[in-house]
Amino acid sequence: MSTVLVVDDAVFMRTTIKRILENHQFVIVGEASNGLEAVEQYKSLLPDVVTMDVTMPGMNGIEAVKRIIAEFPNAKIVMVTALGQQKLIVDALESGAKDFITKPFDPDQIVQVLQNVTSDR
Repeated sequence: MSTVLVVDDAVFMRTTIKRILENHQFVIVGEASNGLEAVEQYKSLLPDVVTMDVTMPGMNGIEAVKRIIAEFPNAKIVMVTALGQQKLIVDALESGAKDFITKPFDPDQIVQVLQNVTSDR
């Protein structure tokens, strides 16, 4: 079973993602509400994969990806973004994110993307 760190500034979105993933044999080891928390949690938890919101107060998801990848080049991070943020998605992928999911997402989509990303551990 893969471990996951869920990062989103919206409690509702974190809860939704956690429920979906827990129903598909993922283990949620932590959650963060901004990029700075995500970087700190990543260092202490070393999850198999991270779901990272792009737009958050304080440190955004792209900056968090850059910081995590700088220290942990093999980190697997999947961006979660709203429709219409294509440039941000490109920035995130260029910064080291492995894939992305657009909100609103289909539960099967998030599970499939995380399975794909974690299958090449």
